[in-house]
Amino acid sequence: MGLGPRSLHKAGRRFPAGDKRGRGAKGSGRPPPGRQRPPDRSSEPAPDAHPHLSPEALGYFRQALSALKEAPETGEERELMVHNVLKEVEADALALATNRTGSEIMQELLGFSPLKPLCRVWATLRSNFRFVACHRCGVHVLQSALLQLPRLLGSPAEKEEEDVEEEEDGKDGPLETLEELVLGLASEVCDDFLFYCGDTHGSFVVRTLLQVLGGTLLESERARHRGSQSPEAQRAPAREVFITDKISSFCLQVALQILHRKLPQFCAQLCSAVIGYLSSRNSSADGSPLLLFLRDQTSSRLLEQVLLVLEPPRLQSLFEDHFQGQLQTLAAHPIANFPLQRLLDAVTTPELLSPVFEELSPALEAVLAQGHPGVVIALVGACRRVGAHQARVLQLLLEAFHCAEPPSRQVACVPLFATLTAYEVYYRLAEEEGAVPAEHQVEMATARALGEVTVLGSLLLQHLLHFSSPGIVLRSLGALTGPQLLTLAQNPAGSHVLDAVLTSPSVTRKQRRRVLKTLKGQYVALACSRHGSRVLDAIWSGAALGARKEIAAELGERNQELIRDPFGHHVARNVALTTFLKRREAWEQQQGAVAKRRRALNSILED
Repeated sequence: MGLGPRSLHKAGRRFPAGDKRGRGAKGSGRPPPGRQRPPDRSSEPAPDAHPHLSPEALGYFRQALSALKEAPETGEERELMVHNVLKEVEADALALATNRTGSEIMQELLGFSPLKPLCRVWATLRSNFRFVACHRCGVHVLQSALLQLPRLLGSPAEKEEEDVEEEEDGKDGPLETLEELVLGLASEVCDDFLFYCGDTHGSFVVRTLLQVLGGTLLESERARHRGSQSPEAQRAPAREVFITDKISSFCLQVALQILHRKLPQFCAQLCSAVIGYLSSRNSSADGSPLLLFLRDQTSSRLLEQVLLVLEPPRLQSLFEDHFQGQLQTLAAHPIANFPLQRLLDAVTTPELLSPVFEELSPALEAVLAQGHPGVVIALVGACRRVGAHQARVLQLLLEAFHCAEPPSRQVACVPLFATLTAYEVYYRLAEEEGAVPAEHQVEMATARALGEVTVLGSLLLQHLLHFSSPGIVLRSLGALTGPQLLTLAQNPAGSHVLDAVLTSPSVTRKQRRRVLKTLKGQYVALACSRHGSRVLDAIWSGAALGARKEIAAELGERNQELIRDPFGHHVARNVALTTFLKRREAWEQQQGAVAKRRRALNSILED
């Protein structure tokens, strides 16, 4: 692999962080997911029929929610309060659900609701379901109601309540069960499926229904920002292609995840249908028609999900039919590099990794320079997972960061990888183009504070520490000074590098001790840090009795400082520092018993 010019301008570079996803992430290649447009009046009732929530009513519900949060979690008084408040919610359900503040209050109130009151509120909204489902505030009330199912269905307490309130139902006719209400909602959505999938707000109902009916709640959906679709895609012309629409595509992505977990055979069929359809569209001058969709903001996200749920044989075929020969081009593209990362994340066999590696590995430095380090990290992750090409990818990384030659530079790889910065830039060297790289200067390295650790740099180091031979990375970690290693441990991303040192099966006890001994003298600073205290707890958990004595002795010298610190006092308690200082013999017996139990447990786990 050619390194190209070694001038500070070209070869010596800080690799752009890139690869950010989300709301208008800089350098991501994705525009901001967007703002909301004015609601489509076609699905709203006439202005006279639109309910309004008075300020007095809003104030009542706000006070009621506050009182419920402060009330004891159980008791007759609380139950009475909940029923009274939800009775008022039932009376003002539509007005409350479609008011911005009222909707937020109502969502929280439904979290307190027993089964019957929830069913009554749901039944009240049902006659205006289309309006509520497509309303920017109302849709989240429906979501909240649906998400109560896991809590309410099958609960013995709710069954009891159902029996007690049977007579009350008879006054106004029988009340439908929660299951019947949910299935009724599902039926109504199915009757106009394309409309709901294509509506910015209605699509949330479809996605939540898919999860509830599938018995699986997805973290990605719970974390998705409300109303996060782009304004121009506010209502999907169901006339357009369903799977390439900006809003409908989200529903299909959720369906793929649910089917993958619950009905893999149907998931495979749906994947084949999506790939088959997109592959039959407009031809691409570069090869497969699928390449056009890999570069499209909407379709690329759908294809990312397809790649993550495909079975290995189908993934191999997809690569050979559509990806092979195009990997470097995709890696350089601001959008297509994301589905490429998902392809790499899905690789689990040497048969697929080998051709992917041979095609992509010569371009690692170029990919980093283009601001797409996520592709490189995903490739390294695939090498770790499959257990192949590990030595080669590490050598290529050393070359890409300009620390392969002379060999003395290799000891600097951890700071370079962690900060995603080339050697000359990190150490501020002005090397002339074509000049022989200078030897590594230990004094220069120890005098420099550790640079800002990036999330992707931390992930890269974590993968490398789980390689079968992580010696180069461990030697570089061991060369860090105490303050530099402390900075790494105190960093939100960098602390996970220390986690990898402690948990990787490739790191021996001797190697682990050699790295961690540098932290001696830094234990109090570690203990008084949010992330450092977590690292110290992990070190303590795996430490032998002798090492525990050393740690406790160092912490004990500044016991009062630890006790006053919000993080340090937790560490002091975990270490049993007061017992150590006042009753050393009892402390040693206690720690010896803990060590004995741990050895016994490890023996059982190994067997």
